[in-house]
Amino acid sequence: MSVDEVDGVVVEDTGWEVDPGDEPGKAVLATVGRQLKTWREAKGLSAARFGELTGYGEDMIRKLERGDRIPRPEFLDKADDVLGAGGLVAEMKQDISEIRYPKPIRDLAKLERRAVEFCMYTNFDIHGLLQTEEFSRAVLRNWRPAYSPSDLERYLAARVARRAVLEKAPAPEFSFIQEEVSLRRPVGGRTVLRRQLEHLLEVGELPNVEIQVMPTAYADHPGLSGVISILKFGDGKAVGRMDGDFGGRPVSDPKRLRLLDLRYGIIRSRALTPARSRAFIEQLLGET
Repeated sequence: MSVDEVDGVVVEDTGWEVDPGDEPGKAVLATVGRQLKTWREAKGLSAARFGELTGYGEDMIRKLERGDRIPRPEFLDKADDVLGAGGLVAEMKQDISEIRYPKPIRDLAKLERRAVEFCMYTNFDIHGLLQTEEFSRAVLRNWRPAYSPSDLERYLAARVARRAVLEKAPAPEFSFIQEEVSLRRPVGGRTVLRRQLEHLLEVGELPNVEIQVMPTAYADHPGLSGVISILKFGDGKAVGRMDGDFGGRPVSDPKRLRLLDLRYGIIRSRALTPARSRAFIEQLLGET
């Protein structure tokens, strides 16, 4: 029987379920599953015996071979060793490297990889690209209905992976505006918040990143309706969304984007400058 331990919780699982409607993901899993079954049968192993040798139950092995579950990378490493595949099974980790994340997050990550400019206003939480792993974990634990330990790890891995855009070359330009309350809320506890504030100061030192704070006392700005996100691409196109407008859905037509750009520009002009914001975060860190 397979057991995984996540933060002290024992979970019988060796992979994640593919999201409903994720047809590209299902196609990849079907191929990976067929390859696993072909290698197992060529080795003369039953599903039950293969499960014993890899440390997982027969039922889970059959789910993986049917493409009903997304195998974890460590399972493919173990399977490669058991099957004597010389790295060919382990190599399939590349095939499942993206589909192990939920499809909406994969779609967002693809847009973020294309973007040359990010404009992000967040009024209730620290933006995901700026979060430390432990802060993200604490945020995800507060989701309701609660994620299973396996799903929590899946969403956490996806959020952490998205942060790679901060270090890509050529470097995009980033503008983050955080409401003061998001920097004071002790998500995960005092220690987690302190590390998060320290991380903001570190990221803010990057030459392509500006972090601004909107003090709670500054109420006269158009961000009260919710989060604003705008991604601008090298070809001059863009996509954006705002919680309180357009049904919260992403928009790409020029008229709506101009409206979002206008609102973001006003918010950016009324927030503290990056230098004053840094001093503000340093002060908060000293108080935390």
